[in-house]
Amino acid sequence: MPGTLFIISAASGTGKTTLVRKLCAEVPDLQVSISYTTRPQRTGEVEGVDYFFVSEERFSEMVNENAFLEHEIVFSYRYGTPRAWVESQMNNGKDIILEIDWQGARDIKALFPDCVSIFILPPSLEELEKRLRLRKREDAATIQERLDAALEEISHYELFDYLVMNDCLEKALAELTDLIRSTRKNERYRGPDHLDLARQLMTEGDDIQ
Repeated sequence: MPGTLFIISAASGTGKTTLVRKLCAEVPDLQVSISYTTRPQRTGEVEGVDYFFVSEERFSEMVNENAFLEHEIVFSYRYGTPRAWVESQMNNGKDIILEIDWQGARDIKALFPDCVSIFILPPSLEELEKRLRLRKREDAATIQERLDAALEEISHYELFDYLVMNDCLEKALAELTDLIRSTRKNERYRGPDHLDLARQLMTEGDDIQ
């Protein structure tokens, strides 16, 4: 029986990567797809674990070779989901997580209508800004750019099957775990839908703008 494809998307700074790593550590037979990117490798990142880091030229070659299920530009860098690896793992019955943005999620939905898509929400835009500043990786202008991009990402929440709020890491992880297990039992997840939060975040964004 083929595996299930799970899409997990979120605005930058929402804690998606940490959640996905913990989720894969706690839930058996669940793997995260490793994307290709033209973004420079950051301190602590491991080739083939966090990303496959390639040049612009090699990325373009892979696009021409139809090597990606989807590929997007995010903050001036290119990201792509490897087609052959994902399809082979799913054919072997493995459940796979794709960490991609809303545009990638839309493209994957068209290819895999039965996939399960999840969007991670911050508890508030104020908290999201605080998390971005605490990372101390970007200047004020870049942080504002990421906040603007976050609002754009969140505005597409209706494309996703489920919404999960990352206010408390352990609680969000428990929601994601229950969601995965429900899907494996062919049951619909009955946890909180967080629709009110998504609408509230968009209202906050309108007030800021």
